[in-house]
Amino acid sequence: MTTTTAPDAAALTPPGLAERAAALDAADPLARYRDRFVPSPGLVAYLDGNSLGRPLRATRERLSGFVDDLWASRLIRAWDEGWMDAPTELGDTIGRVTLGAGPGQTVVADSTTVMLYKLARAAVGARPGRDEIVADTENFPTDRFVLEGIAAERGMTIRWIEPDPARGVTVDDVAGVVSERTALVLLSHVAFKSAFIADMPAITRVVHDAGALVLWDLCHAAGAVPVELDACGVDLAVGCTYKFLNGGPGAPAFGYVARELQGHLRQPVQGWMGAAEPFAMGPAYEPAAGIRQFISGTPPVVGMLPMRDMLALLEEAGMAAVRAKSIALTEFVIEAADQHLAPLGVRVASPRDAAVRGSHVTLEHPAFREATALLWRWGVIPDFRPPAGMRIGLSPLSTSFTEVARGLALVAEALRDPGV
Repeated sequence: MTTTTAPDAAALTPPGLAERAAALDAADPLARYRDRFVPSPGLVAYLDGNSLGRPLRATRERLSGFVDDLWASRLIRAWDEGWMDAPTELGDTIGRVTLGAGPGQTVVADSTTVMLYKLARAAVGARPGRDEIVADTENFPTDRFVLEGIAAERGMTIRWIEPDPARGVTVDDVAGVVSERTALVLLSHVAFKSAFIADMPAITRVVHDAGALVLWDLCHAAGAVPVELDACGVDLAVGCTYKFLNGGPGAPAFGYVARELQGHLRQPVQGWMGAAEPFAMGPAYEPAAGIRQFISGTPPVVGMLPMRDMLALLEEAGMAAVRAKSIALTEFVIEAADQHLAPLGVRVASPRDAAVRGSHVTLEHPAFREATALLWRWGVIPDFRPPAGMRIGLSPLSTSFTEVARGLALVAEALRDPGV
């Protein structure tokens, strides 16, 4: 029978693991930032920061103040006083803090799926005469589904890379499929399953050598892994803001379009907010100059509020320090898994080399689907990815080593539960 009462995580944490976690917490230069986040009563360990980031205390105040002050006091006047420029102003902040992108190249709008469609569709339209798109079978479903739709509507073929799930897409994989027929290559910088970090600069060069454009999905990178879009010569990028940017459920996506491409791409969802003169109410669409042309509808002003607090926190802490903490956390998970979960049949499915590992670790066990459901009832929140993966997602500024140790101790306990 399954144990429904949450076990004592502190008591079940092996002493050596608990002592190691305490020492790491004591030495953590970013430990002070954990108090900036809203606590979650009854939670033992939140191990899913790569799916939805925790809210910040400052966000509670920002949201309340927005209703009482700006919205109530300025009403429609606020559009002229800042709301209209919010997608590009906030995009510049995301670009500066997390993407290595200069101003005028990043915009906040839409969902990740919609932004992927807009940029991918614009990219293939900018390479007439080329009839192939390159993607990989291990990428997130929405990336694959969007490309399948574009290929169908444009009469194109998708050349599928089938990478080693634990290794991810390599330079050689890409070099083996791109050709003079390739219009676009779409890849994730950090793989959503294994956390493998693809070689962005080298792959981008290979794609450009073939005369194609590259679109990088940054959903599992932005805010946790430093990115240098400008330095790598990246053409296009898309990412979400509810993971490591803590924008909240349903927060809008961001899109990056390299400055030199902006005059050559025509986005397919032509809306009034991306027009040169939105309030002219003219008879025909004329795109705005620069990155603003990639906006379609009314900016999600409220949805853009929470991420501002996390971006400020990331800028204060520094992305180099955030990455160092991320590596330390994932190393700790692998160390604990090897010592305490491997004897129960758990296998580490993420890269062991920290240089090519993002901010989550995927563990595998055939009973993880049932174990994850039990862990949620116990107040330990990882996520499950079929067929047998449990992702331990670690948001560096809000996660302690002790929290991770106690969560992993209950993972072991769940696997020992007779109902799992």
